[in-house]
Amino acid sequence: MIKTDVIIVGSGIAALQLARQLQEHLNVMIITKKKLRDSNSYLAQGGIAAPVGKWDKVELHTKDTLKAGCHHQPEHIVKNVISDGKRIVDYMIGDGAPFDRKSDGELALGMEGAHSIARILHSGGDQTGRFMVEYLLNALDEKTRIVEGEMVFELVKNIRGKCCGVKTKLVDGSINYYPASHVVLATGGAGAVYSVNSNAPTAAGDGMALAFRTGAALSDMEFIQFHPTLLSLRGESGGLISEAVRGAGALLINERGERIMEGVHPQLELAPRHIVAERINGERLSGKTIYLDISPVKDFEAKFPSITKMCKIHQIPLDEGKIPVSPGCHFTMGGILTDEVGNSTIEGLYAIGEVACTGLHGANRLASNSLLEGLVFGERLAKHLITSNKNAPPEIMESEQCGNPPEINFNGAELKERMMRDVGIIRNEKNLTRHLNWLNARSLSFNTDLDPLSQSEIQTYLMWVVSTLITQSALIRTESRGGHIRSDYPLENDEEWFKRSILLMKENHQLKVVYDEQHQIEIYA
Repeated sequence: MIKTDVIIVGSGIAALQLARQLQEHLNVMIITKKKLRDSNSYLAQGGIAAPVGKWDKVELHTKDTLKAGCHHQPEHIVKNVISDGKRIVDYMIGDGAPFDRKSDGELALGMEGAHSIARILHSGGDQTGRFMVEYLLNALDEKTRIVEGEMVFELVKNIRGKCCGVKTKLVDGSINYYPASHVVLATGGAGAVYSVNSNAPTAAGDGMALAFRTGAALSDMEFIQFHPTLLSLRGESGGLISEAVRGAGALLINERGERIMEGVHPQLELAPRHIVAERINGERLSGKTIYLDISPVKDFEAKFPSITKMCKIHQIPLDEGKIPVSPGCHFTMGGILTDEVGNSTIEGLYAIGEVACTGLHGANRLASNSLLEGLVFGERLAKHLITSNKNAPPEIMESEQCGNPPEINFNGAELKERMMRDVGIIRNEKNLTRHLNWLNARSLSFNTDLDPLSQSEIQTYLMWVVSTLITQSALIRTESRGGHIRSDYPLENDEEWFKRSILLMKENHQLKVVYDEQHQIEIYA
């Protein structure tokens, strides 16, 4: 068997950037539960935010990020990520990455919500994620081993508590064990635990649940971003309508043609996402239908080919200039607590991309900062692992999970509907408590043997874990801030909650809550 130095779980931008940087130095394996291109990154319509324009600066991008995140993040972390991101994007531009350009050859920089200047680099109009994934995949060679169709369902530790491998479940029920010196979770966010979402079906919070069960600390799980504009199809979502459409001039209107963002925020349609989503949600609850008026956007079909294709599939008549929209779950700001490299609180376990809580996004992610984050932390962690790689993992111990296998007495669709209803855009104590009581009534444990379960049963169980963590955090934070909106606590409470995070971890098989002042908890590094 070929020795594996680094196992990367997931295949999005962060994972591929890490593998690209590592492959000349260490033996790397990528494991993905479906196909290599099944990721949120591949679906990303929006672009990469970076201060590469003539009039843009790192400081300005930092200011916009802090403002969008309600200053719930350390300024130095934000500034350093954006500074690294600018350097990486400048390199990619020189390397021939397929960014869109204007007729004069200059980069076509787009505008999106809460940005003060046009700084969004796009590829293929609204197909940036696909283009970037292919760009990174083309840089991989045979030295990076790729395992598809295997679901990582347990992280394995040795007798010292170091993470040193993973167990995977195949569709036929068989189990594989892969040892490695380092395990990196790059599994994406948890949007798929909601019934209306923009995410790939695979993005159901697996990595967060795996890390929690292993004892790692998670942070800011209550901060969930709901994208304002998903294609609305009689109560269901047909897919994402990128914020770049509003950046290109589209307007939010009701069925009478009235603009709904006037008088709500100075940036109108380009206000921070939680403000736009809350407004649309309120209008819809009052019985109104909300549309994106795309008539001001010149050459819409050429600029947004994938959105055009999606609308035509669902028989939306674009010649009428109106696309029906509603909010849906889009991004998870919280996740596995890490330092500025990607170390978690467990030795040998790392997290990068949306699965991680790095301190960049705060209470609400600034549009198009996510792909930038993946590129930055993929590179940072690669440098760290190359310089700190140790010998093969020590003696492996048996799984610490015990007890009878859980009985999954509910289905994932039911959980998703309940999450959307009770832990959705607008929250309150009554609904959060109702959902937490329902989760507790499933009689499941955080410390249980998953070996006998099928892939689908494991997926439902892991969704239960993540749903519990999100709901518990949302119930504890008694204020409204960023992506966390409480109707019973409608204002920010700086006296109690400013720059204060809720950390969740497993202790003696139970959920332990810790209050963290700006990531002061010890990170294993």
